[in-house]
Amino acid sequence: MTATPQPSRVVLITGAAGGLGKGLVAAFLEQGWRVMAGWHQRHAFTESDCLIPVQWDVTCAEHAQGAVGLALKRWGRVDMLVNNAGLTRDAALVQMKAADWEQVLGVNLKGAFLCSQAVLRPMLKQRDGHILNVTSFAARTGTRGQANYAAAKAGLLGLTESLAREVGARNIRVNAVLPGVLLTPMTAGLKPEVLAEFEHANTLGRLNSIEEVARFMVFLAGTRNISGQLFQLDSRIASWS
Repeated sequence: MTATPQPSRVVLITGAAGGLGKGLVAAFLEQGWRVMAGWHQRHAFTESDCLIPVQWDVTCAEHAQGAVGLALKRWGRVDMLVNNAGLTRDAALVQMKAADWEQVLGVNLKGAFLCSQAVLRPMLKQRDGHILNVTSFAARTGTRGQANYAAAKAGLLGLTESLAREVGARNIRVNAVLPGVLLTPMTAGLKPEVLAEFEHANTLGRLNSIEEVARFMVFLAGTRNISGQLFQLDSRIASWS
């Protein structure tokens, strides 16, 4: 008797057109996952049996529900959501525009809420699933000029732990990663001396790489007994007062 083939696992990745997002798409595909790559303004993906690019504004509940519905129609299941979409609008708080506060909180935090809510229905039905939130070291230490970003990413830590408690009994895991400073379009505008400061803040004296972060996240996606945890993926050490 031959074993019944197991269906390929399905992952939905928001912010897939960014630097880390593209790395995640490649890493999940390499490990045999079927990938829905959510993009907002533009992308460079080619659709295939294993890859669906989809325009996805994470601040829109209808977009989230539509993406999940498309994945279910095409592949019949949703095993993983990576809440990777994010943006920055940096300014000192006294000078920060309310619109920049709202946009950063909307994409980084509200977006994770809406997308998680959309995938939970099929995951609860399956009694299986994993949600992985991409947060930031700024959530732990705060960053000058990034009060909106730090607040949003800190909110993701609370969301991760609360949701892990809510859905653990249904075999759904919820975790968070802090990728560290990566060389992506989001950091492309940083001056060399700023990047050097980030390197110096790491005990290993170097930044992490997109490839290593993506490999770790794919590994974590395949685990069964880890939930409600925060994984920092560089070598900075937060100072707690």
